[in-house]
Amino acid sequence: MLSPKRTRFRKQHRGRMKGMSCRGNRISFGRYALQALEPAWITSRQIEAGRRAMGRNARRGGKVWIRIFPDKPVTVRSAETRMGSGKGSPEYWVAVVKAGRILYEISGVAEKVARKAISLAASKMPIRTQFLISG
Repeated sequence: MLSPKRTRFRKQHRGRMKGMSCRGNRISFGRYALQALEPAWITSRQIEAGRRAMGRNARRGGKVWIRIFPDKPVTVRSAETRMGSGKGSPEYWVAVVKAGRILYEISGVAEKVARKAISLAASKMPIRTQFLISG
């Protein structure tokens, strides 16, 4: 699973996801891509599940790029805890994804194979996505 080696601070504020992505919204590496159409937090487990699905479908043919990285810690309070007593401990990591962000790219395979692989990865994502071809 993906997670940062070290961070400056253990815990972060939640923040808010406003507007469109202004970075990482252009196909840079591969020929085909999966683009997010709405904002969300995508967990490291979901990113890994998508990568595995793509790799399994492409059968080691081609190359896959993951364009997002989970660098935000999400804290969870233990069950049945009273109010107060501070913030919970970091439980898992998420990538903050805005609309328009490229999630995965793939190249070195036929379009039909890429479409199938990317649709499998899209089914693992908690948001609506679209298939892109660099032109």
